[in-house]
Amino acid sequence: MSRTFLIDTDTASDDAVALIMALRSPEVRVAAITVVAGNVPLPQATRNALYTAELCGSDVPIYAGAAKPLTRDLILATWFHGPDGLGDHGYVPAKRRAESTHAVDAIIDTVRANPGLELVTLGPLTNVALALQREPTLAKQISRCVLMGGAPCCEGNITPAAEFNIYVDPEAARIVFRSGMPIEMVGWHLCRHQAALNRHDIDGLLASGSPLAEFAVHSNSFAAQAYYRQTHEHGICLPDPTAMGIAIYPELCTSSSRHYVEIETSSDMTRGLTLVDRLDVADDSRNIETWRATIASQPNKIHVCWTLDIAAWKRHLFRLLTA
Repeated sequence: MSRTFLIDTDTASDDAVALIMALRSPEVRVAAITVVAGNVPLPQATRNALYTAELCGSDVPIYAGAAKPLTRDLILATWFHGPDGLGDHGYVPAKRRAESTHAVDAIIDTVRANPGLELVTLGPLTNVALALQREPTLAKQISRCVLMGGAPCCEGNITPAAEFNIYVDPEAARIVFRSGMPIEMVGWHLCRHQAALNRHDIDGLLASGSPLAEFAVHSNSFAAQAYYRQTHEHGICLPDPTAMGIAIYPELCTSSSRHYVEIETSSDMTRGLTLVDRLDVADDSRNIETWRATIASQPNKIHVCWTLDIAAWKRHLFRLLTA
C-alpha cells in the first residue's frame, strides 16, 4: 500500500521538480498540494503548482493559502528563480484552477481524512503554523513531517545565518518546530557541492527525450545562474527535490541525529537561524538555566539529517523524471 503525502509548497523551479517526483512516484499518493507565498507571490506560486500537476497528468487538488508571513512583509526569491519562478520561459498557464477552499482548511481536513499522513513542506511554514494554531492536535495526527529548511551546520542562502524558508517566516517556523510534530529537518547544506546536478547529469536528462526532464532542466536555468553568482559553484542546486527524495526514500538520509532546535525571531542579524543543540547542552544540568529553559521549551527533539546518499538520490531523481 502506498503512503499518503500532503505537500505544502511556494512553487518555484526546484519545488516543481519535487512535485514531479512525488506525483510520479509509485511509492506515494499525493492527497493534496497546498500553496504558500514565498519564492514568488501566492498567485504565481499557485499557477506554477497547477502547471506542474497538469504536466504530470495529475488531477491532485491544489489549494491556495497564506499570501504573507504571520507578522512580517513577504520577501521573495524571484532574484533566484526568475520573476515567474520557473525561469521565465513563457510556460502556458494550466487549464484548471485551484480549489476554492483555503489551504489552511485543506490541511486540517486532509490530515483528519488520512490517518498516518506524511507532511512534506517545501516553503515558508505559514500555512502549517496557521493550521496548528487552529488545531494543535494535528501535530499528533501527522506521522512524519519532512521539512526543507534551515542551515544546521553551515552558512545560510539568504543571510549568513539563515536559510530562505525559515527566514521568510521565522515566527511560523518557531510554532511548527515547537508543535510536537515528528519533524525531519532537511537543510540547505544537503543540496550543494556534489549533490548539485553537474553538466553530465544535465546532458543525460536532456538526452532522455523526456518532457519532464527537459522541464526540470529548463525551468531551473535562471536558478543555475543565480546559484553560481551566489556560491561560485556550477550546476543546478535542488533543495526541495533533495527533501522530497528523503521523504519518499528515507534511507537516502545516511546520517542523522535528534536535537532541540530553536528558531531565532528577535534578532535582525540572525533572524531565521536554526539553532541546533548538537551537543545536547540543554540536557546538561551544569549549563545555564535560562538557556536550558529556552531551548528545551520544545516538546520534542528534531530529527536533523546531516548527510545524503547523493548517488542514490540522483538515480531516483533521474528515474522519476525520465520513466
